[in-house]
Amino acid sequence: MNHVILQPVIALVLWSMVMWGWLYATRLPAMIRARTKLDPDLPSAVLLGGLPPRVRWKADNYNHLMEQPTLFYATVLTLALLEQGEGLNLWLAWAYVALRVIHSLVQALSNVIRLRFAVFMVASGVLIVLAVRAALVLI
Repeated sequence: MNHVILQPVIALVLWSMVMWGWLYATRLPAMIRARTKLDPDLPSAVLLGGLPPRVRWKADNYNHLMEQPTLFYATVLTLALLEQGEGLNLWLAWAYVALRVIHSLVQALSNVIRLRFAVFMVASGVLIVLAVRAALVLI
């Protein structure tokens, strides 16, 4: 089996860890500056709601990386098992990862919602094509 299609999977996992590190590198100092009281009875939106938006954007993006990309992981692992991880499928997988990195940077740095949504929609389109290509192999 050719494992090259797994490279974009690991790249997106590693990018997710970069965002995780970035969120804590900004959140913890902001919580200290805001003297945030760690009250387990408060919902996280209330607990962290007093933090600056630029701090919250990183956490929001990390959460987004735990959502739709799970479908990407399942699709790419399916393609790898079906030995369909080369050519256009590989290019689509890398395109999805690149678009998710761009989405992260837009959200974490400026959070221009129209731009972020446009990048998200293009990435979603790439994922749909990838999923349909995997489904066609199974027919």
